Amino acid sequence: MKNLIIILLLIPVLVWAQNPSGKEILERIDENMASKSTISTSKMVIHGARQTRTIKAKSWGMGDEKSFTEYLAPAREKGTKMLKLEDELWIYSPSSDRIIKISGHMLRQSLMGSDLSYEDMMDNAELLEDYDAGVIGSEIIDERDCWIVELQAKTAEVNYQTRKMWVDKSRYIPLKEELYAKSGKLLKKLELSEITKIGNRWYPQKMIFKDMLKKGNGTEFIIDEIEFDKEIEAYIFTKASLK
Repeated sequence: MKNLIIILLLIPVLVWAQNPSGKEILERIDENMASKSTISTSKMVIHGARQTRTIKAKSWGMGDEKSFTEYLAPAREKGTKMLKLEDELWIYSPSSDRIIKISGHMLRQSLMGSDLSYEDMMDNAELLEDYDAGVIGSEIIDERDCWIVELQAKTAEVNYQTRKMWVDKSRYIPLKEELYAKSGKLLKKLELSEITKIGNRWYPQKMIFKDMLKKGNGTEFIIDEIEFDKEIEAYIFTKASLK
């Protein structure tokens, strides 16, 4: 009887010991989402208040400091290019044949009318760099058992001061996310799906962003093809490549 009582008392401790910490969960997510480099083709399907339109693009990325995107379709956006170097962003517009630097409050503006801002597109930093995290519960999302993880920004410079994630317990990939301002106001919601095994990582090939402050039914970001850790020519990440 005494041994049975000891076992019963130990069960909660053993279960808790098996649960990963918030830091460990972020590390596993970063293993899935972060890489030395990426080359991808994608499309944004923007469900606006009045119409739906699709924008296709090809992108090259190097860690979280360099990225280059060329828009391929439709004709209105074709030839537009974006270059990110660390915290700076430049856009080339073929209609005006000009290169414009996007900075300051302009980075919070909508990207081509979508639910993503320029800041969202530039944010490729590993979660562990910017956030502390704690596990606050668990819930079933799309028939997957998930940890509920709350993230708090380490500095005021981070775009979203608080984030709440529902992370698949077996694949360590977020399936749902809420992004909050410092005031606690919900700014955006994000759903991730079509989780695919690519090499040794799990990766979402479809993401739906919803800006809670604007009308419309959100923006789908769909990855058609993606390659990780491939060599990329250095000239791609230069201003000369914009023209």
